[in-house]
Amino acid sequence: MKAVLCLEPGRLEVVDRPPAEDVPDGWVRLSVSHVGICGTDYHIFAGKHPFLEYPRVMGHEISATVISGGRGTEVAPGTLVVVNPYLSCGNCVACRKGKPNCCTAIKVLGVHTDGAFCEEIIVPEGNLYPAHGLSAEAAATVEFLAIGAHAVRRASTDAGSRALVIGAGPIGLGTAIFSRIAGHQVTLVDTSDERLDFAAQKLGFANGIVAGTHMGSRIAEATGGDGFDVVFDATGYSGSMQAAFAYVAHGGTLVFVSVVKDEICFSDPEFHKREMTLVGSRNATRQDFDHVVASIASGLVPVEALITHRTTLEGAVADLPRWAEEKSGLVKAIVKVAAA
Repeated sequence: MKAVLCLEPGRLEVVDRPPAEDVPDGWVRLSVSHVGICGTDYHIFAGKHPFLEYPRVMGHEISATVISGGRGTEVAPGTLVVVNPYLSCGNCVACRKGKPNCCTAIKVLGVHTDGAFCEEIIVPEGNLYPAHGLSAEAAATVEFLAIGAHAVRRASTDAGSRALVIGAGPIGLGTAIFSRIAGHQVTLVDTSDERLDFAAQKLGFANGIVAGTHMGSRIAEATGGDGFDVVFDATGYSGSMQAAFAYVAHGGTLVFVSVVKDEICFSDPEFHKREMTLVGSRNATRQDFDHVVASIASGLVPVEALITHRTTLEGAVADLPRWAEEKSGLVKAIVKVAAA
């Protein structure tokens, strides 16, 4: 089968490699249809991922069609599925609590093990979810949208609440969309006028604030001095995450959607006087994937607007490096793998 291999930072190549010969019990062989390109993939290409071993087949935002199953599986050949790329152990403290998304031994396809920039993969049947009512291309957006859906669910904030989403990249936009679906009044913050204009014109988010000086007064003006009931930070920038504490209303919630290697510091008196809730959000679970599938199928998610760039498996060798540098207009790029 053909695969795009990242041999080392800055070097992609289309290679021929054999597919897995045997499908273990409980696993399923899949024909990959479409794969989204994630920020993680750009980081892997650039050599910025701290725990990655090269060479690596990237790709973890996956839609695929079932070819066959190992012993004990029930999914029918020909079924279009969304792949949950988080391979959990099933035995650790998190898995025993029903939180495989933060498994202590988690392996992510395309990061810790080879992913789906290739024609066939095998995965556990439990990681496959039916793509009811979705096109194969739309199904490849489910994983990245599930990150935001999970963050919104973790916030446990009532409909009608005022929500601030900091960072209008793909994860931030997904968070904003599912915050809106939850009934929140959403305001976006980003450093880029272009991204805020895109969010307003293509996604319907009219309330946007350009990050910069006087943020405190801009937040106060937008909320009548109260602050936001829930703040989601999806920037992956420690300075933004630390500043976000000041934007939360008394009794409100701050959700860190992105993760950084830095230490995060905050004023304990400011934190305590608000009786603020601080929430970490990692990956997503079956519940979030299903919510995203249903929301796309019902027309609540403007997938066509989110997919701004398209390529093929062979084309990704040139396109991914270019898109890693040329970010203007880029939200989500999709690789079409299947020939049909």
